[in-house]
Amino acid sequence: MLPIYPTISNPVTLRASAALAAAGAWDAAPTEVIIGTTSRIMLYFEYTRGAAGGAFDWKIETALPAGTDWYQTTIEAPGVMIAGADVQSFVQRNYRTYSSTAAAVERFVYGPVEIDAVEGWRIAARESGVVGTPGTLEIMAMIDNIGTGGGG
Repeated sequence: MLPIYPTISNPVTLRASAALAAAGAWDAAPTEVIIGTTSRIMLYFEYTRGAAGGAFDWKIETALPAGTDWYQTTIEAPGVMIAGADVQSFVQRNYRTYSSTAAAVERFVYGPVEIDAVEGWRIAARESGVVGTPGTLEIMAMIDNIGTGGGG
């Protein structure tokens, strides 16, 4: 019999509400989530800027099974199709930026993000707007295990 995984998890705290590191540094030790199956993840962000112009960057990193190296997700910019010629597309590591629109707390959801064939994943964040006055950030996730025996 195949194992049964819960279809939807309880909320998982990926980053407890706290000030982002000073000087625009990435989180030193992001919380690792072990999934071991294909999962669809909804991310919930709560950001309060430290000063007008506040913004933050975040990136998703994954690890291979039994691995300790972290791999950053990528984005691809497709090249231009020309008959009779190969096409060159560009691939780069990718991070995302959220820019604040108000002084009050701002909440938004991102996803779903599908994570497949990895042992674990994590999200690192940094202040990128006014790095001398970092804002406060909390990241929560809901995980839908859609791999072997999961829901969907």
